[in-house]
Amino acid sequence: MTPDFTKFVRAETLKPAAHGPHDLAFDTEIGRLAVAKKGGDWRLTWGTRTRPDYDLIDAAGFAAPAAVEIAPGHWRFGDANEWLELTSNPVRVRMGRKDWLDDPLTSPTDEHFRGWTRLPCFARGPEGWLASFALESGEPVYGLGEKFGPLDKRGQLVTNRIEDALGVNTELSYKSIPFAWGLKPGGGCWGALVATSHHVHHAVGYGQWSHRTYSILGEDEILDLFLFAGPDPAHVLARCGEITGRPVCPPLWSFGVWLSRAYYRTEAEILAAADECRAEGFPADVITFDGRAWMEVRTRATLDFDPARYPDPKATIGKLKAKNFKICCWEYPLISIHNPIYAELEKKGYFLREPDGSPHVFHWDTAPGTSPFGNVLTPLPPSGILDFTNPEAAAWWKTRHDRLFDVGVDTLKTDFGEQVMDHVVAANGDTGRRLHNVYPRLYNQAVYEACRARYGEDAVLWGRDGWIGAQKFPIQWGGDPQTDWEGLAASIRGALCYGLSGVPFYSSDVGGFYGSKQPDPELYLRWVGASIFGSHFRFHGIGVREPWALGDAVKRHARAWMTLRYRLLPYLWACARDAVRTQLPVMRAMALAFPKDRAARAFEEQFMCGPSLLVCPILKPGDAVDVWLPEGVWYDFWTGEKLAGGRQMRAANVPLDRLPVYVRGGHAIALGRAVMHTGEIDRNDPIEEIAFYGEPTITPLAGDGALTLDVERGRPILSGAPRAKLVGYGCTPRREAGRIVFG
Repeated sequence: MTPDFTKFVRAETLKPAAHGPHDLAFDTEIGRLAVAKKGGDWRLTWGTRTRPDYDLIDAAGFAAPAAVEIAPGHWRFGDANEWLELTSNPVRVRMGRKDWLDDPLTSPTDEHFRGWTRLPCFARGPEGWLASFALESGEPVYGLGEKFGPLDKRGQLVTNRIEDALGVNTELSYKSIPFAWGLKPGGGCWGALVATSHHVHHAVGYGQWSHRTYSILGEDEILDLFLFAGPDPAHVLARCGEITGRPVCPPLWSFGVWLSRAYYRTEAEILAAADECRAEGFPADVITFDGRAWMEVRTRATLDFDPARYPDPKATIGKLKAKNFKICCWEYPLISIHNPIYAELEKKGYFLREPDGSPHVFHWDTAPGTSPFGNVLTPLPPSGILDFTNPEAAAWWKTRHDRLFDVGVDTLKTDFGEQVMDHVVAANGDTGRRLHNVYPRLYNQAVYEACRARYGEDAVLWGRDGWIGAQKFPIQWGGDPQTDWEGLAASIRGALCYGLSGVPFYSSDVGGFYGSKQPDPELYLRWVGASIFGSHFRFHGIGVREPWALGDAVKRHARAWMTLRYRLLPYLWACARDAVRTQLPVMRAMALAFPKDRAARAFEEQFMCGPSLLVCPILKPGDAVDVWLPEGVWYDFWTGEKLAGGRQMRAANVPLDRLPVYVRGGHAIALGRAVMHTGEIDRNDPIEEIAFYGEPTITPLAGDGALTLDVERGRPILSGAPRAKLVGYGCTPRREAGRIVFG
């Protein structure tokens, strides 16, 4: 996509216009510009909104900024610490902070030979609104949702459009967020969010446009642009989260292991899987009735168990709950035209419609004898798509879930939602093209609210799609990776990229979803090992994914990994609750965790699990991987060996039940007891062991067991976890008068 920018009208002049308490207005050649400020955050809104905004952002607190400097064609807002400048002829912008010195975010500096900037700072053309900013050499840019390629988007043209990607091998993705941030070479971090439901295109130093410019092309009727500035990316993520919404912490049981496959075909199959899991000594918390597992395909999906296979679903679920499983059921927001109640729902206006007012019927098969799923999955029936812009339809769908909750279902897997076509019309008057990206959010929000109404803080869903604010309806998983090494690598990048976009909770399909071959033991175990350190963990795919069914070696090593997963829950649970406060993801890319370390950024598949654990997945056959240890002191998680940072090293001879994992010096890891499910955790005393890697300089993340760090006479002192075993590497922890002291 390369628009003809000669057809764009550039904003040349700013003329002050009447304004109110919420913004300061200017008239320009391309429409009205409204400027607002909240703290150090800036809002630049071009044009006038006439279409629904879907409550994507919380703009409370934004107000007209006071100008601290005015000259002909020049306005400076803010204060000496954080400021924004606008100038005329042409319209340009500069944003900076005191600690950025002479390195602000500025309008494009790429001047064409003919005497103008190659890309305008602000313009409007046939394809939409354009905003552009200069990029320096060595200035990386991150975010933009779940993307499976390089984390640094420099050189890429990225489109924010939610798609049924059918894999993790292209730029298409299920979760797309029009929020990006960059690291200034001189220090500091900027961020840009486009508040819209429409498609947004980002040319991030994209050579076909300009390799030294970041351009945003928004297709909506307005360009609602938020700009952030901070000392580091953590600061910018937090400030963006204040506008898009703070994450909601999922319940503790959701951090356990989820069992699933596509799919358990009968009651006997799912009960057998549950029996084998417990008999083989594998810890797990959730088991899933996937797509074709529980509804009759021809008439789905009104959330009714197939009576031919499940004449008494409450009894079936009762048997699973007796084995201490939570129950997840798959769903999607389409209802077959063959369903007995389809006509009634269509008459009530519960489905999206054609422009002429007739019902829109979505046909999965694009041509006779073909299907988007090929021969992998059975064909699906023509269906109506529920219209969640119709309050009555949304309320009906929420209420429909009560029948599942009444028989014991605990959570829902909200699949699909990407089928809204551009031409359809919604009850609120929006077109499908504008509704397309926000539709999955409306769908997930309805289901999450249904779960919340029944289960309160125990509510969670397992969703595939995400847009602005997805963190408020946790969690999402990365759909459909190919079952090979590149599928594993792309799944890790997708998780990290989503975290870089402000969403802290994520899982992949452990073992891979599809492929010409089933996962071999080595690939499977490397996938398990890497996923143990994600926020959530689910076995899933076409074919067998349960570890006890894949041979004795897999069974032995996978059991060790899953036992570790449950022992890590106090640490992971604390990371999750910290994410609610900070917006920091559980899986943190190196650029986020070590923004000043340019060498670290190149290692895009290794990551921090929370603040303390550095995880280095092995992504090809063999037992070795190159690792980057950032500056400082590190300890081998498994052996306690002390290592110097600031260097690259080769981790070799890594067995299948381990990965290279390192702990930051001065940190501690709180480990729980080995349990079969989270119901066995003593929430009043969850910690069995605290491992110290050098004398602590921070309070250990420790789940529900409160630990506090103090300093007395220059030495660290900890209080809490009175029964926990103490282990020290590079230090000697001991109890003294009910406290943990060192030395």
